[in-house]
Order: sequence, then C-alpha cells, then structure tokens
Amino acid sequence: MATKPVIAWETLSPFFSREKILAFLTQHGILLVFILFLLGFSLLSERFLTTGNVMSVLRQASIIGVIAIGVTVVVIGGNLDLSVGSMLSFATVLVVDLHDKVGPELAIPMMFFFTLLLGAVNGVLIGYLKLNSLIVTLAMLSAIQGITLIYTGGQNVDITNRPTWFGFFGRGSVMGIATPIVMFFLLAAIMHVILKMTSYGRKVFAIGGNPVGSLYSGIRSNRMVFSTYLISAFCVACAALILGSRVMGSQNNVGQGYELLVLAGVILGGTSLLGGSGGIWKTVIGVLILGFIQNGLLLMGQPYYTQWLVTWVVIIVAVWMDLANQRKKLFTTHS
Repeated sequence: MATKPVIAWETLSPFFSREKILAFLTQHGILLVFILFLLGFSLLSERFLTTGNVMSVLRQASIIGVIAIGVTVVVIGGNLDLSVGSMLSFATVLVVDLHDKVGPELAIPMMFFFTLLLGAVNGVLIGYLKLNSLIVTLAMLSAIQGITLIYTGGQNVDITNRPTWFGFFGRGSVMGIATPIVMFFLLAAIMHVILKMTSYGRKVFAIGGNPVGSLYSGIRSNRMVFSTYLISAFCVACAALILGSRVMGSQNNVGQGYELLVLAGVILGGTSLLGGSGGIWKTVIGVLILGFIQNGLLLMGQPYYTQWLVTWVVIIVAVWMDLANQRKKLFTTHS
C-alpha cells in the first residue's frame, strides 16, 4: 500500500524562517493591519463598509492626508515639520478672510504665496543655517500661531459673499467623487511619481539615508532640504483650500493638533523618523487607518477619547516594527 509523501518541515523552513517572516511583516505589516481593522469593524457594524460611510471617511481624512504627503517628503529627507498645524490655521484664515476682500481669484494665489513663504523660512533655517528641524519647526508652530492671532485680532473669520465657486474645493465633486478625495489621491499619485521615478526623489532619499555620502556625491543638501519644506508648505496650502471652502469660515486655531495627527499617519505608514525610507502610498494607508479607527469606534458607540488610546497602541506597534526592521530582530538583547 502506497503511503502519502510527507513534507518535512526542513523543506519549508527556508520559506518560513524568522528572518523572512519579520521582513514580510515590516514591509507589508501596515497593509495587513489596515485589512484587519476593516474586517473587524465591518463585523461589528453593518454600516461600516457602506459606500456612504467609506466616502465620508475618505473626505474627512483628506485634509490630514494632503498635509501628510508633504510631511512624508520632509521626513524621508531626514527632518521633521511640526509647524504644519499652525501653518494650516494661518493659511485657512488668510484665504477665507481675503475671499470677501479681493475675491477668490486673488485670495487663493495670495494664500499659496504667503504659505510658501513660511515654508521657505523653515527651509532657510534648517537647510542653509543647519539648525535642528525639531526645534525650528516647534518654534515656528508658536510663531505662526501668534501671527495668525495678530492678523485676525483674535476673532474668527467667515465668508459672507455667497454663493461662490470657492466652495467647489471642499463641497464639490468630480464625476461623482468629492473634490477633497480627488485632490488627496491626485496629489499622492504625483508625489509618488516624483519620489520614485525622478532624480529629485532619489536625492531626497539619499540626503535622508546617508547625509555624508550624499555630500560626497555632489548633492546640494541645503537646496534639497529647502525644497522639501516648500513641498510641505504647498501641501498645507492645498489642505487649507479644502478646509476653508468646506466650512466657509475658520477659527484662528483651526489647525491646532493637526501636526500630531499628521505625524501619526506618517509613522503608521512606515516612514522612518531617521530618514531615508518611506513611501507616499504607505502614508496614505496610515492616514486611512487613523480615519477608519475613529469612524469605527464612533459607530460602535465608543467615547471619542477611546480612539486616542487605540491610535497610541497602533503607533507603538508601527514604531516597534520599524526598529525591528532596522536591527533585523523583534527584540534586542542589549540592556
């Protein structure tokens, strides 16, 4: 009687070694977590994966996502940008206030100009003067918020000249898809191509991963760092355009706390805070995880603060997996 062949574990172990499992988890873990969250919440709430709810989450996450795209470029280049929250407050207040004074045709380019000017200040201080990005952008967070309060006199601003085509950016749609979602994914696609398929993108990865080596390769790191902060400021301006036109007004501290949510999305996406590694689409997934966690917990009737605890756990796991990928082991034996 013929016996069935037995597959020895030794023949499978090369495919299921600890190193390969760890490599798979660190490369695709964020996607697995995203899928698990979707499956889990869909089982707990029948409304979770409905078309209306999914589109609502995407629309709400678009503002954080657009800003996170720019911050991802900065972090890949080896720096941080904590000023994006206050910069969002400034840009939103400015475009809303100028809308009634000079019209949206001039308000939008003026807002982009002054927001890019703030990004240029960050770029000069960090790229050319070589100051620490954490300290500079933390100081800029306070400075920009102060400028915003001075500009508004501590008052909120609103658009009174309605109806206006300005609302298209926050309330309109393109082929049935909300404009903020279109802007989010279009900007993500453009930045992905720039980072992965151009010499500029390769230089950004180089200065973040190996600053000394990039210097000897002839890469002008000061210009590259300067440009990453301009990109970050541009993305903040795009987010302000969405936020201002959706609300048709703005509080003078509307962007407060956004810097932490953005950085959380970037970290969840697997972009290393040490620089030199990361990706735009992974950041998109990280931002969507945050959005769906918040939405899923609310649908389950959980208190608002519960999402902060769950987000904390997810961020800790993401940072842990990033460190595990660098040292090639889940745990370190060093004291």
